[in-house]
Amino acid sequence: MNVRITIRGRQYTVRGEENADDVEATARELDARLEEVASRTRSFDEYNVALLTALNLTSELRRLRRQVVGRLDELDRDAQSIAAILESALPESEAP
Repeated sequence: MNVRITIRGRQYTVRGEENADDVEATARELDARLEEVASRTRSFDEYNVALLTALNLTSELRRLRRQVVGRLDELDRDAQSIAAILESALPESEAP
């Protein structure tokens, strides 16, 4: 599948297996983030805008990963607690 996208006024053709709507939405979001960084740092060239945007996105990704790991740890503890409660509520089985 080929999808034509525009980022910072330049057109690109993206090839891949992903849904075209998802690729286009991703490109629009990236373009908006690049524009946001560019508007706050008008003195930087496109390379610096892209680099700062990549750093921001990477920082956000790392924070989200830490949140997911923390939440998975919580869920694991909850599951262990539930298993312990269920185990204690079940009658002991007799050995044959």
